[in-house]
Amino acid sequence: MGDDRLLEAFVELADTLVEDFDVTDFLTLLVDRCVQLVGVDAAGLLLADQDGELRMVATSDERVRLLELFQLQHDEGPCLDAYATGTAVGCPDLTSADERWPRFSAAAVAAGFAAVDALPMRLRGDVIGALNLFRTRAGELSDAAAHTAQALVGVATIGLLQERSIRRQEVLTGQLQAALDSRVVIEQAKGFVAHRLGVDVDAAFTVLRQYARSRNLKLTAVAEAVTRGYDGHGLFTTALPGRTPLPPDG
Repeated sequence: MGDDRLLEAFVELADTLVEDFDVTDFLTLLVDRCVQLVGVDAAGLLLADQDGELRMVATSDERVRLLELFQLQHDEGPCLDAYATGTAVGCPDLTSADERWPRFSAAAVAAGFAAVDALPMRLRGDVIGALNLFRTRAGELSDAAAHTAQALVGVATIGLLQERSIRRQEVLTGQLQAALDSRVVIEQAKGFVAHRLGVDVDAAFTVLRQYARSRNLKLTAVAEAVTRGYDGHGLFTTALPGRTPLPPDG
């Protein structure tokens, strides 16, 4: 049964390719599965934002939520160390961690915890967060439990980085499509201006660019206005080198 539950957890954590993917739900699932399958009493997870600042995103209960916020507020604790070093951090007896984390250890003991381990969410050179595993009894985390937790964290980290990569690619694809669409509009505007002014398309493009730059407008916006037949600022009276400006329509 334990192996079946572990396999199910791996499948759940690997499933990030869904349209309604939610990071908070995903990481809450990771925290819950760690508590259920690793044999710890509570867990909490901090995830780095786009600026590299850690944020509390998922906890198994209110005690851990407050402890994770305490870590961030006081810049002290195992999760911060695991994230900063990219390596696992363990403390089998929080009552002896006064020098290491004086404020955090006192707060953790007051919350009823006696031991903690923190695992970085790391894939090669990328560290994107850290997971805290709390226990109410002092002692080392067993090798089996540590391996299970690390495997769950590893799968979740790969899933998150994969999701981020896909979203980033979607943004790039959207930007590329926008650029292609803009190019079509610009080509249409070039043809319109060339016909209106009786010049070739290169000269027409020069007119469009000079007009946009002189008025601090985006070239695409000017092109769109031209294709809609709008000439509110006298585009077609813009002089070309060696040519006489034409009066605007109407």
